[in-house]
Amino acid sequence: MNVKMMKRKNNTQFQLQFVVKKSAVLREFLAQHEISKTTLTAIKYRGGEILVNGQSRNVRHQLQPNDQVTVLFPPEQVSDGLIPQEGTLSILYEDETLLVLDKPAGQSTIPSRNHPSGTLANFVCGKFEREGILSTAHMVTRLDTDTSGIICVAKNRHIHHLLSKQMVQGLFQRHYTAFSEGIITTPFLTIEQPIGRREGSIIERMVRDDGQYAKTDVSVTAHYRHETDCFTVIDLTLHTGRTHQIRVHMQWLGHPLVGDDLYGADGNVFPRQALHCSGVSLLHPLTKERMHFTSPLPEDMQYYLRQSQQVCGFEKQQQLC
Repeated sequence: MNVKMMKRKNNTQFQLQFVVKKSAVLREFLAQHEISKTTLTAIKYRGGEILVNGQSRNVRHQLQPNDQVTVLFPPEQVSDGLIPQEGTLSILYEDETLLVLDKPAGQSTIPSRNHPSGTLANFVCGKFEREGILSTAHMVTRLDTDTSGIICVAKNRHIHHLLSKQMVQGLFQRHYTAFSEGIITTPFLTIEQPIGRREGSIIERMVRDDGQYAKTDVSVTAHYRHETDCFTVIDLTLHTGRTHQIRVHMQWLGHPLVGDDLYGADGNVFPRQALHCSGVSLLHPLTKERMHFTSPLPEDMQYYLRQSQQVCGFEKQQQLC
């Protein structure tokens, strides 16, 4: 794809450049580059501009080969409920379009009634404000407060749109590592169970027939014994992104995550649900290059493993567990 990201200067808008290969109407050319009608409307009415060879043009303009098209996206405003704050961000990757972060357990992704500040989104907006990036925090993925690991942030609404399309198409992949209570003897299984809100709760979800379709792949890595209890180390791949999906599916399976007292586990053996987003794979929204990001297990989960004894062989599992 012949597209160029323009470097930002302080307080400049996000922009993209394209070189025309064959004659086309500007509107059709932009559609081929996945710039939606909604984005075009925002460009027209909210301070954006479309230039052809440096001259402002409307979408009916006829393009010729070797014309240079520059799309200047409108500046974005941070919502009233999202206050930019200074804070530490663990950055795995960054360019003009993407920000890939490693979130610690205990930090919320976005503000809520219980966590109005100090969230990852607050710190991202603080970073953008400090660097003169006229955008807000577009959280492409989210993690529960007590789940650690990789989160992907888009630096522009258009980039968020492109990555969201990848999720629908199955091109954006998320992988997790978790500890689940008990011994799972099946090496690999797929859970396809619909998830909906539990009646009477604004937080808790459950498997229910009228819920939204949800699919999770589960692979068994190892079995351990911690004091008197056994647990299974599992790798999981999400095919959908329902709220609490892994936690609900593992409860339904009869093996809730270690420490996840909201979903039936013993909350005294581990201070949170033992769940970590360990890998993300995506296509770069502009270059379409496949990108892979990984995050090692956090210290609390590593410590739990060090304090546990690995159990090998099914007969031994039956004896010890």
